[in-house]
Amino acid sequence: MECRENCGACCIALSISSPLPGMAGGKPAGVRCVHLLDDYRCAIYNDPAYPKVCSGFKAEPAFCGADSGEAMKILYSLSS
Repeated sequence: MECRENCGACCIALSISSPLPGMAGGKPAGVRCVHLLDDYRCAIYNDPAYPKVCSGFKAEPAFCGADSGEAMKILYSLSS
């Protein structure tokens, strides 16, 4: 499955405990990643600094649901 355009749910809803470029303490659930652009694409997606934790997360219907709102609900449930 390809990532849904204008979604960014995984870059907001999920917590990341490992350090990220620009977020040395990781990213708490519900906090927008500093690399998430206004069009909900990742600014460092093709950069060597792109974190392994991010590249390892694959868009799948079980996580992404039918739309970005449903994706947020599903992903928030994984972070709690």
